[in-house]
Amino acid sequence: MARLHLVDGTFELFRAHFAPVPYKPKKATHGIVRAMKALANDKDEAPTHVAIAFDNPIRSFRNDLFEEYKSDEGVLPELREQFDEAEVAVKKLGMTVWSMRDHETDDAIATACVKYSSDFDQIRILSPDKDFGQCLRGDHVVQIDRVRKKFIDEKSLRALRGFGPASVADWLALVGDTADGIPGITGFGDKSAAALLAKFEHVENIPDDFAKWPSGVRGAERLAAELAANREKVALYKRLATLVTDVPLRESKDELLWRKESLAS
Repeated sequence: MARLHLVDGTFELFRAHFAPVPYKPKKATHGIVRAMKALANDKDEAPTHVAIAFDNPIRSFRNDLFEEYKSDEGVLPELREQFDEAEVAVKKLGMTVWSMRDHETDDAIATACVKYSSDFDQIRILSPDKDFGQCLRGDHVVQIDRVRKKFIDEKSLRALRGFGPASVADWLALVGDTADGIPGITGFGDKSAAALLAKFEHVENIPDDFAKWPSGVRGAERLAAELAANREKVALYKRLATLVTDVPLRESKDELLWRKESLAS
């Protein structure tokens, strides 16, 4: 079975830097190289075609839409200065590297899920980021959380959340995403948002009249008033949470082949 592995390089870089081991110079860069070598030797994943995407810098078109969106601000200097070095190091391992500037890592991976959909029997997203739920398609596009050893496909997403991939950005718009600086709408939690999206699928379809909401949503009248008063905000938050699929990725299927000749160096 032909499979494409898409690696969230920014997650791996931060994970390496904050790993509970003594600090050494270039800890993040050395750590991500070790992690990618481990991936190469992972018999369960058995990667052949791979791309890794990085945020460099941590800024995108979303920062122009919302001032409080995540950015480089607050990133430790000793980590920030390794962004370029990490990309160079991973390239030396023979991997395809996508360095994002106007878009984000997540956008590159979402684009790849669409662009290479017909080229592979399965696309495996290596990241725990809940944003990627919107990319899942049956068992064709799946997500692997290698830290927690979890496999997530569309079926398991629906079982966990109560809604499908099409509603993930709507859910994040309502409940917020602290990792990305999306505040969400006051009062909405996982259960209330999930109940509404299970019925209406998108925030635009949720009526202002709480009497039309499914029974069992706690504080429905208050939440309906909050949503009605913040329609513009929730539309913005949804746009921020929605991954774009038109990042200009140039590589062909064959160019994604992981050329592992340099792994031993």
